[in-house]
Amino acid sequence: MSFALKPTILCVDDTPANLTLLNALLERDYQVKLINSGIKALKLLERLEVDLILLDVMMPEMDGYDVCQRLKTQAHTQSIPVLFLTALSNTEDEQRALSVGGSDFITKPINPDVLKARIHTHIQLKRYHDSLRQQNTELEARLEKRLSDIYNLQDASLSVMISLAEFRDEDTGMHIKRTQHFVRLIAQQAQRSLPHLQLGDDQIELMTRCAPLHDVGKITIPDHILLKPGKLTDDEFEVMKSHAQRGYDILASAAKSMGTYGDYLEMAKAIAISHHEKWDGSGYPNRLAGNAIPLAGRLMALADVYDALRSARTYKAAFEHNRALEIMQEMSAKHFDPELFACFMSIEDQILTISQQWAD
Repeated sequence: MSFALKPTILCVDDTPANLTLLNALLERDYQVKLINSGIKALKLLERLEVDLILLDVMMPEMDGYDVCQRLKTQAHTQSIPVLFLTALSNTEDEQRALSVGGSDFITKPINPDVLKARIHTHIQLKRYHDSLRQQNTELEARLEKRLSDIYNLQDASLSVMISLAEFRDEDTGMHIKRTQHFVRLIAQQAQRSLPHLQLGDDQIELMTRCAPLHDVGKITIPDHILLKPGKLTDDEFEVMKSHAQRGYDILASAAKSMGTYGDYLEMAKAIAISHHEKWDGSGYPNRLAGNAIPLAGRLMALADVYDALRSARTYKAAFEHNRALEIMQEMSAKHFDPELFACFMSIEDQILTISQQWAD
């Protein structure tokens, strides 16, 4: 909208007498700009802001229909109301004027009172729409700021919980970071190779962000079990296994406290509780089998097992890459989703690179 006190109207007509008449009718209430061709009008509007256009239809070089159509395809002019002023009076002409984006169709000879009333109405409508657009722009900016604050809160929450998991995790060093990278790589390969999974970029990004929380439940495991240098007893192993459910419970409690802003933790909950489930149903804590295991948990299982095999513990040495793959191959029919395992094997060189890059 023009910043002038009076609204600005552009009159476009190739007949000088018509322009003179329009100027005489409108100059008291509006700033009136006169121009005698559609092409000149389009050039003028590249640098001039107007509130309304009065447009003749029958003009040389470019008629009013073409001018209006061009105006409605350009961002800086598409919201300007266009009122056709023409000697044409057929219904087809009026329909065409409206179909190319015209706001009104006024036949000549002009009735001054009708013309002024319609101009006033369309300028008021434009002011209303401009005000709505301005409000929408402000609301979008506020919403963007609010979303940014929410994402920052989510990232901060993740960072705190990941730090807790890293602090308590037994002798694993860079385990959390490696498995996070593994999950991203396997998921991206699954996206390419297994379109029926319908893995989207946003879903992969969320899985990757939440992967470091897979063992957050270990913060509840007593030190004498979590940090035990030797093999766990059966009873101790049962306590250790509880970290999957406890991790889920921790994340569920956090999500509940955050209300609707905690929805993103649904993915973390799925990973925490299901990454020790096995394809044949022999895993824990819920003995889920096959596709009943959340996709994120099936991905995490591959990353977690590979890294566990490749990492040294007080009770075992680290396996070399090829030996780790052999062991996983032997257990694949029982432990892993076969399609995801094939994806994992197809990028094993990338997996090795990450393993070496983030070595303890």
